[in-house]
Order: sequence, then C-alpha cells, then structure tokens
Amino acid sequence: QVQLVESGGGLVQTGGSLRLSCVASGRTFSTYHMAWFRQAPGKEREFVAAIRSIGGNTYYADSVKGRFTISRDNAKSTVYLQMNSLKPEDTAVYFCAAAWMLGTDVAGTARYDYWGQGTQVTVSS
Repeated sequence: QVQLVESGGGLVQTGGSLRLSCVASGRTFSTYHMAWFRQAPGKEREFVAAIRSIGGNTYYADSVKGRFTISRDNAKSTVYLQMNSLKPEDTAVYFCAAAWMLGTDVAGTARYDYWGQGTQVTVSS
C-alpha cells in the first residue's frame, strides 16, 4: 500500500510559477513509476507528466511540454512538478499517481495503482 499526499497548489497569475510536491509513504518509493494528472471542472482527468522508477525517463503532455518539469527525489520519497509560464487553461485539480508496473502507455489512468487526494491550482487571467 502507498499513500500519496500532494501540496503546493494555490492561486497564481498568468505567467507565474508553482511547484507541486507529492510525498509518498508505505512501500519503497524508488520502485514506483510516478505521474501527475489534472482534472478541470466538467472535464475528464488528463495526463500531465510521468517519470519512470529506473532511469528517470520523463514524459509530458503536449500542452505542458517546455513549461512543466517533473522530477523525483527518492531519498525524500517525493515527486515534484515545477510549473512555469502558467496559463488560465492550466487551472485544475492536480493529482499525483503511482504505478508498480508501467508499459508504454504512461498516460492511461488505468495504469496507475495509487492516487493522491489532489491539490487545486488556479491561474487567473
């Protein structure tokens, strides 16, 4: 069992930055592939970014590529999402997710075994 707790959300103006954190507890963090998803009101949950457990390969949605950076600190059992150049369309609840096994479909919600409660990010225009 893995518990995930996100933090770092808030209200920011267009063009601003935020850094989200997700702390994991339970089984060995370093063995899990980690990801961030987001869900805006009335929309489905969508993939934002992922990072593999071994090798640290990263993946991004086209909508955030070049603006967001995912990273992990295994010593702190934490995954981060640095968000720069924020836009109003980035407004959503952001969720952290963990997967024990992850194939090529890193963006599929069904691939992930554990989810956090989410943290709200609001970008004002």
